Amino acid sequence: MEDSTEIFGDINLTLGMLSKEEDISKEDIYSHLTSVIQNADILDDAIVQRLIYYTSKDMRDNNIPREIRMLAGEVLVSLAAHDFNSVMYEVQSNFRILELPNEFVVLALAELATSYVSQSIPFMMMTLLTMQTMLRLVEDEKMRQTFCIALENFSKAIYKYVNHWRDFPYPRLDANRLSDKIFMLFRYIMEKWAPLAPSEHTLAIVKAHGPTVSLLLHREDYCEFALNQVFWLLIQYGDKDTDFHVTQSLKQILTAVVLYDTGLPRNLRRSIFTSLLHQTCRQSEPPIKENEIEASSCFLILAHSNPADLLEFFDEQIRSSNEAIRTGILTLLRSAVNAEEPGLRNYITSIERTVKVVMGDLSTKVRNCTLLLIQTMCEKCYIEAREGWPLIDYIFSQFAMSNQKLEKQAKSKAQEEEQGERSVRETSLEVLKTLDPLVTGMPQVLWPRILTFVVPAEYTGTLSHLFNIIRILIMAEERKKHDPHESTALVISTGAVKLPSPQQLLARLLVISILASLGKLCGVGAIGLLKVIPEIIHPRLVDLWKARMPELLHPLEGKNASIVLWETMLLQLLKESLWKISDAAWTSQLSRDFDQQMDSYSNTSTEKKFLWKALGTTLASCQDEAFVSSQIKDFLAAPIHLGDQRQGITSIVGYCAESHLDIVLKALKTFQDKENFFMNRCKGIFSGKKSLTKTDLIVVYGAVALHAPKQQLLARLDQDILAQILFLYDQCSQVLGVTVINKDMDLQMSFTRSITEVGIAVQDTEDQQFQFSYKEMLIGYMLDMIRDEPLNSLASPVRWKALIAIRYLSKLKPQLPFNDHLTILEENIRRLLPLPPLEQLKDEGETDKDKEHINFLYERSMDALGKLLRSMMWDNVDAQNCEEMFNLLRMWLVSNKEWERERAFQITANVLANDIEAPENFKIGSLLGLIAPHSCDTLPTIRQAATSSTIGLFHAKGIRLEVERLQGLQEGLECGDEQVQIKISSKIAKIVCKSIPSEEIQMFLEEMLDGLETLNPMCTKACGIWMIAALKEHGAVLENQLLEILGTIYHHMPVLRQKEESLQFMLEAISQIASFHMDSVVVNLLQKPLPFDRDTKTLWKALAENPASSGKLMQALIDKLEAMLEDDIAGIDATSVACAMYEVILTGAHITPLYPELFTLLLKLVSCTLGLKMPISTWSHRRRVMQKGERQQIPDPCRLSTTTLKCLQAQAMREGLAKESDEGDNLWTLLSSPDAHHKGVCALARSMAVWQHGVILNIMEHLLPSLTSSSENYRITGTAFFSELMKEQILWKHGNLRDVLIFMGQSAWDSNATLRQMAIQGLGNTASGAPHKVKKHKQMMLESIISGLYHLARTEVVCESLKALRKILELLTDRDVSVYFKEMVLQTRTFFEDEQDDVRLTAIFLFEDLASLTGRKWKIFFAEEIKKSMISFLLHLWDPNPKIGAACRDVLVICIPFLGLQELYGVLDHLLEQDLPRARDFYRQFCVKLAKKNQEILWILHTHSFTFFASSWETIRSAAVKLTDAIVLNLTNQYVELLDKEQLTLRLQALRQDPSIGVQRAAEAALQTLLRRCRETGIPL
Repeated sequence: MEDSTEIFGDINLTLGMLSKEEDISKEDIYSHLTSVIQNADILDDAIVQRLIYYTSKDMRDNNIPREIRMLAGEVLVSLAAHDFNSVMYEVQSNFRILELPNEFVVLALAELATSYVSQSIPFMMMTLLTMQTMLRLVEDEKMRQTFCIALENFSKAIYKYVNHWRDFPYPRLDANRLSDKIFMLFRYIMEKWAPLAPSEHTLAIVKAHGPTVSLLLHREDYCEFALNQVFWLLIQYGDKDTDFHVTQSLKQILTAVVLYDTGLPRNLRRSIFTSLLHQTCRQSEPPIKENEIEASSCFLILAHSNPADLLEFFDEQIRSSNEAIRTGILTLLRSAVNAEEPGLRNYITSIERTVKVVMGDLSTKVRNCTLLLIQTMCEKCYIEAREGWPLIDYIFSQFAMSNQKLEKQAKSKAQEEEQGERSVRETSLEVLKTLDPLVTGMPQVLWPRILTFVVPAEYTGTLSHLFNIIRILIMAEERKKHDPHESTALVISTGAVKLPSPQQLLARLLVISILASLGKLCGVGAIGLLKVIPEIIHPRLVDLWKARMPELLHPLEGKNASIVLWETMLLQLLKESLWKISDAAWTSQLSRDFDQQMDSYSNTSTEKKFLWKALGTTLASCQDEAFVSSQIKDFLAAPIHLGDQRQGITSIVGYCAESHLDIVLKALKTFQDKENFFMNRCKGIFSGKKSLTKTDLIVVYGAVALHAPKQQLLARLDQDILAQILFLYDQCSQVLGVTVINKDMDLQMSFTRSITEVGIAVQDTEDQQFQFSYKEMLIGYMLDMIRDEPLNSLASPVRWKALIAIRYLSKLKPQLPFNDHLTILEENIRRLLPLPPLEQLKDEGETDKDKEHINFLYERSMDALGKLLRSMMWDNVDAQNCEEMFNLLRMWLVSNKEWERERAFQITANVLANDIEAPENFKIGSLLGLIAPHSCDTLPTIRQAATSSTIGLFHAKGIRLEVERLQGLQEGLECGDEQVQIKISSKIAKIVCKSIPSEEIQMFLEEMLDGLETLNPMCTKACGIWMIAALKEHGAVLENQLLEILGTIYHHMPVLRQKEESLQFMLEAISQIASFHMDSVVVNLLQKPLPFDRDTKTLWKALAENPASSGKLMQALIDKLEAMLEDDIAGIDATSVACAMYEVILTGAHITPLYPELFTLLLKLVSCTLGLKMPISTWSHRRRVMQKGERQQIPDPCRLSTTTLKCLQAQAMREGLAKESDEGDNLWTLLSSPDAHHKGVCALARSMAVWQHGVILNIMEHLLPSLTSSSENYRITGTAFFSELMKEQILWKHGNLRDVLIFMGQSAWDSNATLRQMAIQGLGNTASGAPHKVKKHKQMMLESIISGLYHLARTEVVCESLKALRKILELLTDRDVSVYFKEMVLQTRTFFEDEQDDVRLTAIFLFEDLASLTGRKWKIFFAEEIKKSMISFLLHLWDPNPKIGAACRDVLVICIPFLGLQELYGVLDHLLEQDLPRARDFYRQFCVKLAKKNQEILWILHTHSFTFFASSWETIRSAAVKLTDAIVLNLTNQYVELLDKEQLTLRLQALRQDPSIGVQRAAEAALQTLLRRCRETGIPL
């Protein structure tokens, strides 16, 4: 419901836009409306009416573009689906009698008629009547086309009604009335418009022609008229734009003719035949595809209605030599046969006759069409037994003809012609492939004449299909034999056809069967055919082949068989068959037939090679020795017809020797003695080698040895075979009777082949007693040949063949010494592995064939070398000898040249194939370490070979791995993605390393470390992965080998350090070892000299960064350091531990659990090494790569320990266990300085995170013994640390600091000033941390602190005492301190003039604090002390340290009330101003006020001022002079008289010479003031 509402809203919105939008927008609106209306199921009536109104209006508006009017008409017609009557009413209202309508109104009526036939028919009469009145009014061509369109659509609608009126929902109407109107309209158009119509109008009439004539044909009275109009339609052919529509209309008419069973006049039929044939067989230009298809459909209709006339027409036309007509007719016939028109089956003979007419045509197109027609005729059973054979023969003849033409290689042959012949050949094969020999009548056509195509060579290409046809026929007949009513057994009855003999069939089929091993269908077909025709070949073979054939066919099931195995099985079948036949004449004839079929195959083909062997086998089976001897002699005398005469004669004679060794050797000797080889050789050179040469005979002798019966061979070997081979070779190596080095490759190859075959033959005899006397000499021949081969080329196969020969010779007795074996192997390796890369070798080839040959030689040579090494190695029972042989490959396995590595690994993989067994005690550890990393080498071939070799090593050792899984992983190494390679290698390592013998791990690791140094990056990664994998598996059992392994690792470090990735793997290995043997590794590393070199540091870092070992590592170091510091004495070994800790902590290792213990141990170590200098050991004697300018450093144990502690604190800060020190980096300088160590410890204590009270309490517990340590330094360290902690309340709350307080009180009396200072500091800090403890222990604390005020030799102690007193006094009352008050005041005053600012300042502050603690008892005393001290306070207002000046101001403010001088507050207030008053002005104001109040105090100030004239501070001297000036100025005359004027004058005059200008001026002013006062009082100066 919501969707409908949305649609209605959308339409209403669109309708509102129709009256407003521009034309260009209306196009979009109507397109949108069309989509909406077609997709809407129901539309509101009001909306439909509005749409009809707007669309009709726009459709008829001539001012609107045509495209929009057309769209409006489409919308109007689509509305008929919702309200047909309203739409029809709207259109009819604008289609009025005798009034020319709008073009689009007519088009709308036409579209309504075809789109809504059922609804339109009732309105059709009215529409046609109205239209009839309009035709005479139409003058415009466009409007005439529109009326033709309307006529076409109206005719289609009425035609549909006429033929399907029963399907309409209303009573039957009178269709004749409608067709009458159509007739009148059509006649008018054809008479008035058609003769003068232009092309566009003619096209509209053509389109209307088909539907209109089809409609009129249902009326007998209009039939003649309608058919006469077809002639006009045929005349319209000629324009390619019109032809299709003409054919389409013609097809509609022919369909109606068949429907109404209307007869076509003969002349009309001929015209139609001719016109349609022209449409399908155009010569000037190819027919349009659509038109051709329509024309073919017309022919099919005609074939249905007039088959006889059509075939007669075809027969008449095809006799012309026109290629296009012939191909067209053949194509049409094929379509007609394929359509299986029932009427055509009665005319099979006619069709065959038509086909035979064109069988002599040489056109490739005609031949192709003929073959395709024959194919269809065979499929549809259009072949008759009497006439059918020529058609089958035509298929084979066309194949042979096209094949022959293609093989001629004529230069003049055009490419198009060649393509045509290829097409004919392919079509012929396709016809044979699809031929069903069992369709009705076909067996009688085919059998037995089909056999004539088996033997001739020209039909070889058809054999796969031919064999299949014959096999199907025979098997079908075999099935029929079981039914007595149908048994018509096929027999070979020659009749008029010459059929092949059984021997010919056997020879042909047997040779072709060899191709089955290559997967070729003809080979499979041949052996399949042999299986079913034993009776045809020979009756005696039925039982034999029935038993042997299934076994023979077994290797072919599922995949191709090995060609050697298949060949052997076929030859064995041939032997057994000939033995079963046991007919010398039959066998002799078979050998002749083999010989006769020799030319049917190319010289290099597999078939011909097998034919030679089959011929030799047949001769071996022949019992007629005279015949055999004559045949052998004939072949030796005239081998040219064999093709490749050497290979041919070698195979034939060799296989013949299996049963006739004496005959063969005698024939060879006779031939050898008879022939003049020198002349023959010359003849061969000048006339194309017509006869055998000495080289050929060398090969023949080898083949004879190979095939000779084993029981006869050894007796004839030396004299009759090997002696002849050597004699012939020597003869070929002589020039004019002199032996020279022979470079004839053919001779060398023939000789090595022959020697190899002799070696194989002797080995196959399995005679353990036979001593091969020629062994050493022949191996020497082979090595000489190999040495003569160039090291930059591989164009010759001599290396390959010589290696094979050496391998077989080496197995024969007598056995050569081991050193000879090594020499042979090394010589061959050095002559093959250094060759240039394969691609460079291949570049020597000029053609692709040359390059392919070089590649072949390369692969075979490598394989031969691998097999030779494998043979010599594993035949040896001494494990050490085997390992020594392997070492010959070592340098090549790690070569920098990847092609050399590739070859070495291919050989290694060959040597370590799975079926070998190594001698007892054969060690694989070192070899595995050498080979395994190359599973990630640069080339996939190396990776594959390395993995195969790895698997093979374990198999040789008798260790079984997960082979299937490893092989699956090995396949993945083909991938070029390095990450994938590493991942796979890692998986292989995990599997393999489990099986490495534990006692060989050290050798394995040594190889891996060497690999980390020398191999390429990817192999280096693999080294690391394999090394780690091995250590994970075997690390626990390496304890006995641990020192050697660690020594090896450390030995490699200086070099590995230069290779970052290699170094990381080595470090991981150390970590892995440590995870099993942490203590041993730590002890080993701690033995390294200090300072640790880079390598040692790197190792510590690696251990620390390994999550598996870091925790155990730190605990091990803590335990060792704790043991070393047990007596509070540190040695170099303890410092080594600290340095190790530094490297560990530096990695960011988590220290929270171990922090308290670590901290206290390191702090203790710093304390115990304070000021110590320790010698170091000399450098260890090992490889070391030092950086330029790097020098050996002399270690400072304290500095090293401090550095570790610094590192610890930095990590503690990161973990929230400490905070930044207020001293910054200066803390560590202080800490390591003997003089400032205590300051550093205090700063360190202040940096502790006291909120981590659990950690601090733990530290305190560990550090508490330091307070009673026998080491004075350690006591100082502990006391200093605790002195800072004493001020932390939280520690007093959670920790037991009471005992520490007691220790502090005791240490405050210690003779060591620093210890005393720190103890006093701790007592003072107790006031902040535990105020309640101060009162409780006030006596002890005050006495201890006051005692420090008497330590005048060390101001630090004094200063600390003053500070501590201040802190404590804040918590005590006057009563608490009454006993010590006087002593504190007197001692405090002594430090007002101390040179240390901190002491002066603290003393002044303390004096101020004491003022607040003055009880009644001490007020007068304190007032007197103030009078004595006031001069210091006044003068130090201008102290160089401004803080002291401010303190003096404050103390004056506090002390003035004690003297009753409150009037001075106003003067002192000036000191609070931002701009301080000048000293002179301040002092004068102060003295004025004081003089008025108390002249005595003024005089006291004067008496104490002299001592300050000599102050070391300029400002104090100046202030003292200025104060004296103010005092003199304000003294009463009585006191002026008391002045020591002489002394004062002398002092002031001395100050006039002061270095400071300010002091000089002040002295001058004071002297003037003194003179003036003396004058005023009349006192002489």
